[in-house]
Amino acid sequence: MTEAIEKTIAILIVDDHALFRESLVRLLHAEPGFEVIAHCGTIEEALRVLQKRQVDVVLLDFDLGESTGTQFLGSAKRQGFGGKVLVVTAVVNQGQAAELIHAGVSGIFMKHHSAALLTQAIRDVVDGKVFLDQELLQAAVAAKTRHTAHSRPEHFTQRERQVLSFVFEGLANKEIAERIDVSESSVKATLQQLFAKTGAHNRAQLVRIALEHHKNELLFKT
Repeated sequence: MTEAIEKTIAILIVDDHALFRESLVRLLHAEPGFEVIAHCGTIEEALRVLQKRQVDVVLLDFDLGESTGTQFLGSAKRQGFGGKVLVVTAVVNQGQAAELIHAGVSGIFMKHHSAALLTQAIRDVVDGKVFLDQELLQAAVAAKTRHTAHSRPEHFTQRERQVLSFVFEGLANKEIAERIDVSESSVKATLQQLFAKTGAHNRAQLVRIALEHHKNELLFKT
């Protein structure tokens, strides 16, 4: 059992639909290891909670009525929030997905997916993984074509591209090692090379930087 599952995960829900928030609270309260510390309908309410409580992960709707999840991300960052953010939304387009990834979210979860998948996604992002729908991710990559023409980043090796593609799928180091038939320590070393080349400090940052500066080198399963 991983450390992320053993400890209690403190969750803040930010969604402007009260019925969905209340249903999600009931779902997560029934799940071992989860504690919903608050659920809010506005950015202002959520920021006040973050000032007072320690939060491991925010479940953030993108469309918050008169505001968007991206606005919350900027305000939370300026306020010093350092936890994870999993966007839980019904609709998001290519440009919005790219914008959210650029802003540093750890995942984008579509509301039509199952409750069981959501609880796993929460644990994954708290454990340092990324959770991104593969079709949405590829669309975001396709949309992220500007602001990169003049950059000259270091190129990735074939092994680095392999490992990065599985990071985008949300796989853990052990799972990546099994997929490409190498040791887990080899995967860790490759990740360190990727961090060094991109300047990233974690997987969410690695995904964002790869989308911005290495779009043409990304590998996806077809």
